[in-house]
Amino acid sequence: MKIGIVGCAGRMGRMLAAAVLETNGAELVGGTETPDSPFIGEDLGILAGAQQLGLEIGLDAVELFSLADAILDFTIPAATVAHAKIAATAGTALVVGTTGLDADDMTSLATAAEKTTIVQAGNMSLGVNLLVCLSEQVARALGPDFDIEVLEMHHKHKIDAPSGTALMLGKAAAEGRGVDHEAVSVLSREGETGARPDGAIGYATLRGGDVIGEHSIIFAGAGERIELTHRATDRGLFASGAVRAALWAGDQPPGLYTMRDVLGLS
Repeated sequence: MKIGIVGCAGRMGRMLAAAVLETNGAELVGGTETPDSPFIGEDLGILAGAQQLGLEIGLDAVELFSLADAILDFTIPAATVAHAKIAATAGTALVVGTTGLDADDMTSLATAAEKTTIVQAGNMSLGVNLLVCLSEQVARALGPDFDIEVLEMHHKHKIDAPSGTALMLGKAAAEGRGVDHEAVSVLSREGETGARPDGAIGYATLRGGDVIGEHSIIFAGAGERIELTHRATDRGLFASGAVRAALWAGDQPPGLYTMRDVLGLS
C-alpha cells in the first residue's frame, strides 16, 4: 500500500514515516507540510531517521493524495477537514489521529466518508481501544449508582483538553449507560460548583513534563471504587496503530470507521 503523510515534519509525523518504512506491505510515497515550515524540500527519509529516499517534503496535498492509496493525518482540525474533502475527491483512504475535532468537524468527516474510507480515532493504540470497550461494558453493568470521572495527563505542549482519548472513554461510558454524552458531560470545574449532579460524567485534565499519555476512568460508588487505567510509554505505538489502520482501510468500502473496527472490537 502506498502511504503518504500530511504534517510529516512534526514529532508525530516523523514517527509515522518511520513506522511506514518499518512495515511490510507499506510504501512511503511522500509527505507535506505547511508553507511556513523550514522542512520544505528536505528528504523525508532523512527526517524519519532512515536513509535518503529521494522524497522531498512538499506543499501540494492534492498531489500527495493522488499518489497515495492512504494518507495519515495527525494535524489540526481545520487541516483535517480540508484533507477529508480532498480524500473524498481522490478516493484515497484517510486515517485521522487528529484530536480536538468538534461536532461540525465530525460531520465533515462523515460527509467525506460517503465517498471514501476514513478511519478516525482519538487514540490508535490497541490498549486504549480495549480500555474504551471495557469502559462501555463496566458503565452498562454498574448503572447510575456509580459516579464516573475521567482523568488524563499529557505533556505540557499538548494544545487541546480534554484529550481525544479521554473523550473516547467518556463517550463509551455514556453509550454504556444509554445517555447523551453532551447532556451529561462536565468538562471542567471551578469555583462553587455545588453538589455533583447525578449521572454526570466528569473530566479532569493534567498537563506537565513529557508525559506521553495517561488515562483513567473511575467508577465511584458507595463503599467501593473501580479504576481502569492505561499508560503509554512509547509514542511509537500510536504510529504503528495508524499504519495498521491504513492497511486495513484498503480493503474496506467507503464509510467512517474507528480503531475498534480495525481491531475487530466493534
